[in-house]
Amino acid sequence: MVQDIKNELASLDIGSQVRNLRNQRNLTLQELSELTGLSKPNLSQIENNIVTPPIATLLKISTALGVQIGIFFQKNSQDTNMVVVRKEDRYGIAKGPHISHIGYQYEPLAYPKTQKNMEPFIVHMEQREAADIVFNNHKGEEFLFVLDGDLEFRYGEECVVLHEGDSLYFDSSIPHGYRGISGKVKTLAVIYRPR
Repeated sequence: MVQDIKNELASLDIGSQVRNLRNQRNLTLQELSELTGLSKPNLSQIENNIVTPPIATLLKISTALGVQIGIFFQKNSQDTNMVVVRKEDRYGIAKGPHISHIGYQYEPLAYPKTQKNMEPFIVHMEQREAADIVFNNHKGEEFLFVLDGDLEFRYGEECVVLHEGDSLYFDSSIPHGYRGISGKVKTLAVIYRPR
């Protein structure tokens, strides 16, 4: 299972994609750092496939590079009005031990579609301590629907506990983070990023 996920991650080669897009736009690593608010060492680790970036980080990078986040997940892009992703064709982007403090794994659900305004994911969260929540923010809005388990969602100064069947819609420009509070948690997350 772990080796399968590593193979899937390697086949996407997100780091090389980031580097190629940055070079196509004639940006230095420092300039991309300034555009994204991410450190040069972090960007370098991403470009060298040492770390796998979380969704919010990929959103910041894609915004700075002027592309949609879905470009990083496309093995075979489809420029049609409809795409189907079969269950057996889904893949996960695992958070390795080097960034395990983030505490989740995500599966893109519409990765073949090239032009879209929303990015749907299945997100698997681990049980974490409150002090271990990593906060992110980015332009746009998000929707979460809890498929299994219980999670704690932090939004600015607010804290909400969500249970199976609960949903949440929020402005993602406000710092936000979450953690599983009952073992493994599974959610449907849809991210909207304005063009």
